[in-house]
Amino acid sequence: MQHQIQKSTGISLSIGSLLAILTMVVHPVGGSIPHLIQISDVIIGTHALAIFCLPFILFGFYGLTIHLMDRSGIVILAFIIMAFGLIAAMCAAAVNGLTLPYFLGKYADTIEVHEAVIQPIMSYSFALNKSLDFIFIVASFLSIALYSVSSIRTKKLPLVLVYVGIGSVVFVLIGALTGFVFTSLTGFRIVVFSLAGWILSAGIFLIRSK
Repeated sequence: MQHQIQKSTGISLSIGSLLAILTMVVHPVGGSIPHLIQISDVIIGTHALAIFCLPFILFGFYGLTIHLMDRSGIVILAFIIMAFGLIAAMCAAAVNGLTLPYFLGKYADTIEVHEAVIQPIMSYSFALNKSLDFIFIVASFLSIALYSVSSIRTKKLPLVLVYVGIGSVVFVLIGALTGFVFTSLTGFRIVVFSLAGWILSAGIFLIRSK
């Protein structure tokens, strides 16, 4: 029974990570208000895909938590932190990828008339999105760090995943200290590709575990 759960959650992790990679590959670049309205279908589709992949990732981390469980319970804390991060990611995708295109579509024919009102609302939307992205980034890497630190003692994760998990946290800290903007499109792509790589590896590990 437990092996079956590990296998199904490992498959879920793998699917979620691949969908996350696909999301960032097809994610459109922003621009002016008319440009955003023109590509609204692409924006909605991309962010809907991003939201769709999150339950797969969360279910996968549930299986990883069960597999790595020990007396300290650190992995439970890691799972809770990851859940908070994924909820923030869902809210960010909903605000910027679903709500904003719908809002702009209402004014598609009167943009020039209402631009003075729309622009501050867009600025607020982007600011909210960046805050949610920041929560997602910090929560995700902190969660992976806790999973990795827990596995140093229990040795339930391959050393490669442990080192990569800890190394990714160091990478983010160095980026933050040097002023790298992880909430920009390029920075966020780097974050998602890094996380997805670790998640995919963890998923394959769960699938192969006995």
